[in-house]
Amino acid sequence: MKSIVIYYSYSGNTKRIADILAEALKDKGEVEQLELAPLDEVDSFLGQAKRAFFKKRAKIQEVKLDLSEYDLICFGTPVWAFGPAPAINTYLDKCFGVEEKRGVLFTTYGSGAGKERCIDYMQTTLAKKGIKDFKRFSIQQGKVKDNEFVLREIQNISI
Repeated sequence: MKSIVIYYSYSGNTKRIADILAEALKDKGEVEQLELAPLDEVDSFLGQAKRAFFKKRAKIQEVKLDLSEYDLICFGTPVWAFGPAPAINTYLDKCFGVEEKRGVLFTTYGSGAGKERCIDYMQTTLAKKGIKDFKRFSIQQGKVKDNEFVLREIQNISI
């Protein structure tokens, strides 16, 4: 199985989960990671929240958009104002080659308000592009550094 873990991380929490997920997937085959880097990121929390709430897009660096070579495609984002970070929104819009693929969606969050809405939005967007099967999990900010907890959550989705 060939997998890719695509994510955006502002504070490092989502990157940490992406790294643990990628390591867990190595037992199943080849794994690549792709960290999205916005070129127009807002530095203030309120500015980020506003962009996320209105589902704004970010300008991102040039990255691989054709995902047809992968069997499993994973997307991770922090939850900002009930939705994904703008960099993930941009990538979800532009990626292709996901038809009939399996997907894993994951979020990191603080309070938990909006985590389901965020992951539902990503799933709806990707389902329209043809991903056929989704697994999902979310990790609260306070549990990000608990490797055993994170691994259990990953194992619970039975990839």
